[in-house]
Amino acid sequence: MQGKGLIALACGTFALGVAEFSMMGILSFLAKDMGISIPSAGDFISAYALGVSLGSPLPIFFRKHPLKYILLGLCVLIVGGNLFAACAGSYYTLLAARFISGLPHGAYFGVGAIVAVSLVPPGRKATAVAIMVTGMTVANIVGVPLVTWLTHVISWRLTFLIAALWGALAIAGIYASIPKVEPEPDRGLKNEFKFLRGPAPWLIFLATFLGQGSVYCWYSYMEPVCLQITHIPYSGMTWVMILAGLGMFTGGLVCGRLADIFRPALVCAITAFLILPTLLAIYFFSSSVYLTIPLIFLATAELFGIGGPMQYLIVRFSRGGAILGGAGIQIAFNMSNACSAFLGGVVIRAGYGLTAPALLGLPMAAICCAVLCWFYYRYRKLGA
Repeated sequence: MQGKGLIALACGTFALGVAEFSMMGILSFLAKDMGISIPSAGDFISAYALGVSLGSPLPIFFRKHPLKYILLGLCVLIVGGNLFAACAGSYYTLLAARFISGLPHGAYFGVGAIVAVSLVPPGRKATAVAIMVTGMTVANIVGVPLVTWLTHVISWRLTFLIAALWGALAIAGIYASIPKVEPEPDRGLKNEFKFLRGPAPWLIFLATFLGQGSVYCWYSYMEPVCLQITHIPYSGMTWVMILAGLGMFTGGLVCGRLADIFRPALVCAITAFLILPTLLAIYFFSSSVYLTIPLIFLATAELFGIGGPMQYLIVRFSRGGAILGGAGIQIAFNMSNACSAFLGGVVIRAGYGLTAPALLGLPMAAICCAVLCWFYYRYRKLGA
């Protein structure tokens, strides 16, 4: 039942992965089809991320209900939002649909992480969260390349139809395989916020925001960089997205397992440090296809290498307010995504070139590494 439950959770993250990351593979095609600029198409990324940020606290208002039913409700919203996006007929309609599609994303990850941890014994909890997140990485290996190809030969609308289909599969899997995990004892809405009085959760949120954003500045515009700077043909973008997905899959599982063996904060700090040379190399060598290919793998591995352990850390350091903690870290992830995509568009519009967003990530990665080192030093005795 543990394995089936984790797979069911991963079906949901697969749907969310297709909905979120497919935009990076179809951005140029979508911009051309809708008659808008690439930075304007980047607004669809920001709209989704904004929806995630505002929707992440939703489970707090349903905290008295079993977590299984909260997950099922979120999956229904995944299906509905993506069906709306598939039917969108204008820029503003799609912008609204992307916002709605993002609403269940953060809440699903926050509640899903709590459920995943509850399904496994001690010593496997960070790995369980990593397995849940793996649904998103598999989406990047299989789902995103598939919809990139389907967009090229049929229509970008299939992207959102596929996301809706996997959302429906998640509903069936969660209903059949997830036990009725009872919520934590209700201490009142006010007491949900008590864990925020200490610095630990705020350091986790800050490190998550910076670590995610450091790579996402570049990743939001990876597709036009590959097409216009590296001169990879559009037909080759399917393979590029497979490579990016493999990087996410590898980084998520490897860092998740290392976090169980060593310490999550230490693993994330080292990963953040490794982002620095990767982004520098992307900025200087994106014109070389032979260097760009391994750099895409490294950057996406580092992006997802931070994600899983950080979600485990917030579950550990938000006792008494785990739902709010899970919501908070998803807000950090996705406000970072929204800000990074926006800032990347700003520097591109300013004429600094498509590779300039990679430089925006350097100070973010450096500060993230410093924050995580301090967090590890201060909380290592508590399992950080």
